Amino acid sequence: MLGAMARSGADLALLLLGGFRSMADAATAELSRRGFDDVRPAHEFALRAIAGGAGNASELGRRLAVTKQAAAKTVAMLEQRGYVSFETAGVSRRKRLQVTPRGHAMMKQGEAIFEELRAQWEKEIGSADLRKLEEILARLVGSTPIRLDTPGWIAQDATYRTQARPVVDEQE
Repeated sequence: MLGAMARSGADLALLLLGGFRSMADAATAELSRRGFDDVRPAHEFALRAIAGGAGNASELGRRLAVTKQAAAKTVAMLEQRGYVSFETAGVSRRKRLQVTPRGHAMMKQGEAIFEELRAQWEKEIGSADLRKLEEILARLVGSTPIRLDTPGWIAQDATYRTQARPVVDEQE
């Protein structure tokens, strides 16, 4: 039986990351076959943040936990590829980021592809095992398994993480 030998905690973390990576890579490849050959997983996080109200590069950077410059570069790339646009909003006439119909179409295709990938996993391991895996993971990671700031969190250097955390007095 595969995996009968006990694994380390690091192995478990890498298996979980590998599962995400496997699905994300397969979804990206399928999106490319469906005409969206210019997107990467990080773009999906950005589009979701913009659809959720991140109206400019500063807001996007905060939601993704990346610098304003990195967010602005992502916005420029997504705008150039037709996934987002700036639209004048409200009385202030400020320009706000919006996901375009092309961006929404890509997101919808991505969701359909992940459903197809889930079905492949179900075929591979069976309905009961997949359902049990999902239940266990939901119990372990909670109802919000991944946050939009995950790409920035992964890329943060140790200095930034140390500065961003509150300092706790070791004597307490």
